[in-house]
This record gives sequence, structure tokens and C-alpha cells, in this order.
Amino acid sequence: MTLNDDYAPLCDADLVRLAVRDDHAFEALVTRHAAAVHRLAAVNVGPGAADDVVQDVFIAVHRGLGGFRGDAQFGTWLHRITLNACYRALKARQDIPFDDTPEPAAPHDPAHAGEQADLRGRLAQALQTLPREQREAVSLRELSGLDYAEIAEVTGVELGTVKSRINRGRAALREWLSRAGVRP
Repeated sequence: MTLNDDYAPLCDADLVRLAVRDDHAFEALVTRHAAAVHRLAAVNVGPGAADDVVQDVFIAVHRGLGGFRGDAQFGTWLHRITLNACYRALKARQDIPFDDTPEPAAPHDPAHAGEQADLRGRLAQALQTLPREQREAVSLRELSGLDYAEIAEVTGVELGTVKSRINRGRAALREWLSRAGVRP
């Protein structure tokens, strides 16, 4: 049994309250949410820069826990911090092209892993072509699994606007991927 197992049954709200003074509770929050934060960062800044963004996110979370009032769910707050960190990272590297280098292939099936890495790279490129608002809404829905109401809360826009952005973003992605030769 690990230390994180002691915190596993706790909900995010309880962990946040404990994490203000307990580094182990904060570690449990990081363990619980790091993969989702990394996925969201990778699609917004590229896989090569995602690790740095994740680190920035959890530093910001740690610093801001004392001021987190709980008006929104912790996950909503975390997604907003993640998106803000992504935009800061993108702004800081405006002169550097998007890193779409495929991840190394898994040793068990190099051909399949290479195809998957190529597809992920193309999808990341396609997402980068979307306007910021559409990319944000689509990535929160498809990668983070948030429902429309949660996305509206994270982005601060009306529910209908979220639905419209996702619909337009998906259509633009389909068109871009189709032109790139990717078939469903």
C-alpha cells in the first residue's frame, strides 16, 4: 500500500482542503490529475513542451490552493490553469514551430505504434489550425472528457457557444484530416 492509497477514496474537494497544509494530499491530487493535464497540454503546445507545461500547472496550483474558494469544481479550475499555462508557453515560443515529432514506437509492434504516432501528430497539427476558442472547446471535450456545461464553466461562455465551437471545430478537423489523407 502506498501513501497515495490513503488519499484515493477522498474526493477532490477534500484533497484540496488537506493539500493546503499536507504535501501528501497535494501529491495525491497531482497523481490523480497529471495524465489529463498532460493530454490537454500536449494537444495545445505539442508533446515536446507538454512536460514543462504540466510542471508549470502544478506549481501554479500549489501556490493558488490557499486562495481556491471552491466556487467551481477543482477540475474546472485545474483545466483553466492548464489552458492559461498552454497559452503562456505558446506565446513564449511564437518563433518556434509546433513540435509534431512522433513519439518513439513501442517495441512490441513498431509498425502499429508508428502509425499511431503519425496519426497523433497529424491530429495535433490539425488542432493547431483551429482558432483558439474552437481548439480549447474541442480539446476539453474530446481529450479531457468534460461535458458541455463544464466546458462552459471553464471557458466562461454560454452553453450554446460551447456547442457551436465544438461543432465548428469538429467540422474543420474532419476537413483538414480528410485533405491530409486521413480516413476514418
